[in-house]
Amino acid sequence: MVLQPAAGGCLTSMAESPKGRDLGLQPCQGTMSGSISHEKAMTESTTQAATEIHRIRIWDLPTRLFHWLLAICIVALVITAKMGGNAMNWHLLLGQVVLALLIFRILWGLVGGYWSRFGSFIPSAAAMRRYLSGASTTQDRAGHNPLGSLSVVAMLAVLMAQIASGLMSDDEIAFSGPLTRFVSGELISKATDYHAHWGQYLIYALVALHLLALIGYSLKGDKLVPAMVTGDKCLAEPVAASRDTASTRALAALLAVVASCLSWWVHQLGQSAAF
Repeated sequence: MVLQPAAGGCLTSMAESPKGRDLGLQPCQGTMSGSISHEKAMTESTTQAATEIHRIRIWDLPTRLFHWLLAICIVALVITAKMGGNAMNWHLLLGQVVLALLIFRILWGLVGGYWSRFGSFIPSAAAMRRYLSGASTTQDRAGHNPLGSLSVVAMLAVLMAQIASGLMSDDEIAFSGPLTRFVSGELISKATDYHAHWGQYLIYALVALHLLALIGYSLKGDKLVPAMVTGDKCLAEPVAASRDTASTRALAALLAVVASCLSWWVHQLGQSAAF
C-alpha cells in the first residue's frame, strides 16, 4: 500500500498513530515550519523587489549651475530695475550675464546630459495625454513632467524676449540698450514698453507658477528642489541617466566661454564707434 500526503501536508499524524508505527512510518519533522519560513522569505523578497529604489543622475552639474545662477540673476534684475539710477549699470551687466546663460542653455539643450536635452524633456502628445489622465510613466516624469517641460520652454522664451527688448530699450533717463542705435524710434518705444510692463508681468507669473508647483509637488512627496541640488532622483523604475563626467563638464565650460563671448559681443555693439 502506498500512502500519499494531502496537497501541502504530510503524514505526521498517521506516523504518530499505533498503526503508523506498525507500518514503519516516520513523522516529517519541521516540514510545515520549513514551508512557512520559505513562504515568508519569498514574500519578503517580493516586497523588497517591489519597493526597490533606483538612485539616478538626472540633472548634470552644468544644468544645475545654470538653474541656480539664472534664479539669482532674475532676483537681482528685479531689484536693480526697481532701484533705478546708478543701479541700472548693474541691471545692464546682469542682463549680459542672463543672455550668456540663455545662449549656453540653448547649446547645452543640444549636446548636454540626457535629461537636459530638448529632445528628451519636450513632451510628446502621447506623454501629455498620459500625464493629464493620471497614467504617466516613470519615463514621462523622470526629468521634468510634461507640464513642467512646457513651463521651462515658456520661461526660456519669455526670458529671451525680455533680454531682446532690453537690448533695444531706452528710458530716456538712465538707461539705453546697446542695440538702440540699430533700430527705429518706433521699435525702441515698443520694446521699452514691453520690457517695463508686459515682459515683467509674464516673468512674475511664470515664477509664481513655478514656486506654486514646487510647493505642490513637495506636499505630494516629490522632492524637486533636492534633485536640482544633488542632481539625483530616487525612482521606482530604472531610466536612462544623464552623463555627468569630467569630459562633459569640460565641454560645458567651453560652451560657457563661447556663450559669454557672444553676449559680450552683442553688448559691445552699442559701444562701437560708427565709421
